[in-house]
Amino acid sequence: MGPRRPWDLERGDLVDYLGSRDWKIETRRSVRASIRGFYDWGVATGRVEASPALSLPTVPRRPPAPHPADDDATFDALEHAPAREHLMVRLAAEAGLRRGEVAAAHSSDLFRDLLGWSLVVHGKGNRERVVPVTEGLAAEIRGRGDGFLFPGADHGHLSAMWVGKIIGRLLPPGVTMHALRHRFATRAFAVNNNLAAVQDLLGHSSPKTTRYYVRVDDAAARAIVEAMNRPAA
Repeated sequence: MGPRRPWDLERGDLVDYLGSRDWKIETRRSVRASIRGFYDWGVATGRVEASPALSLPTVPRRPPAPHPADDDATFDALEHAPAREHLMVRLAAEAGLRRGEVAAAHSSDLFRDLLGWSLVVHGKGNRERVVPVTEGLAAEIRGRGDGFLFPGADHGHLSAMWVGKIIGRLLPPGVTMHALRHRFATRAFAVNNNLAAVQDLLGHSSPKTTRYYVRVDDAAARAIVEAMNRPAA
């Protein structure tokens, strides 16, 4: 910051300092917090009347990277899962359900329309959505009989936490049931790159959230770059 005393600096000086460094996001956030703490101490000890760091711009957090379960983990879980757990895995990996939505699934949620089978999903905030399911998945759901698909002591069905633990035991270390939902999102987006459709299927209120679930295939990214060297049609 040069030879000037820290008590002589203004907000603009601090903004320029933070913006001029080639830091990682985590480092920039840490330095910003340290500067604010330093000037808070300066105010508390009477070294400065007001903190110039009080209204420093926030440093945005790094968006969480999608972590879809790979095919090996998914198919291995399906191969070794008992009948009940097999359906849980399929609902997450093939229909994109959260663990709580899997836990609360009921036989009456399945219905058939002119296009095929669909499932009413009871999502967060008591919001419902309808997710199409394949003939095979519908048959497996019907095979569970009437009532909750996974009966238990939590209002008649298993708890979301217990469902997550059960499926976690079938997956490799570090891979959670939620990674199956990420897998669904990534594969669904790859079909036609329709983010809005994937958003509806996942039950997200914002497409920004959906984007965090979708991992763009390396080959697709490379194809975009390679297209830059081809003449326009």
